[in-house]
Amino acid sequence: MKLTFLGTGTSQGVPVITCTCEVCRSPDPRDKRLRCSVLLEVGDKVIVIDTGPDFRQQMLREQVMQLDGVVFTHPHKDHIAGMDDVRAFNFRQRRPMDIYANELTLSALKREYAYVFAEDRYPGIPDIRVHLLNGAPFEAAGIELIPIPVMHYKMPVLGFRIGDLAYITDANYIPPESLAKLHGVKVLVLNALRKTEHLSHFSLSQAIAMSRQIGPQHTYLTHISHLMGRHAIVSEELPANVTIAHDGLSIAL
Repeated sequence: MKLTFLGTGTSQGVPVITCTCEVCRSPDPRDKRLRCSVLLEVGDKVIVIDTGPDFRQQMLREQVMQLDGVVFTHPHKDHIAGMDDVRAFNFRQRRPMDIYANELTLSALKREYAYVFAEDRYPGIPDIRVHLLNGAPFEAAGIELIPIPVMHYKMPVLGFRIGDLAYITDANYIPPESLAKLHGVKVLVLNALRKTEHLSHFSLSQAIAMSRQIGPQHTYLTHISHLMGRHAIVSEELPANVTIAHDGLSIAL
């Protein structure tokens, strides 16, 4: 199994085009963060978790020629805004794209992409096949995923466990029943927005504390805003088994 971070950033904070902070103007490519998403390869199958506004750019950068499914965590725009671009894979693979979402996210997709779900479909629009998630473990392209419910302030969000890997983005609370599902995980991907506390995301210290509680061999931090600081500087402050992920980072599991 191979995990690639397509994006480790967030729309939270000042847009880069107007920002003069040291992170946004950093020459370090690890400080250039597109919106949060990951690519998972298991055998000959490839899925992504979330399609943010940068989805097309991320697919081109990683030279992804095959995509077998899209799994969504929640309906916020920075996680669903790129779904239209699955049409390129429809054209290449000549079949519908399987998407996996709970009712909350599916409702948002139907609002945002009404033309995709219309009975009278315009030629060339994305062709999708919907799989509604109900909280039970499921398979996407033959890859087994276990939903991990977490809270993003008052919004329920789905994290996922895939074997020894767990992926949790956009959360500031993990309930006890979800922590139990994370027992024994070896690699944890967890959101950490910034150093100071936030209403709906883990801060850096909170993410580190949660990592210690869960006890993985290694934790990778994602969904990072420019308010976190420079990658190189923050990395020096972290425990040995915690790493700030960066766009394009690949991990073999």
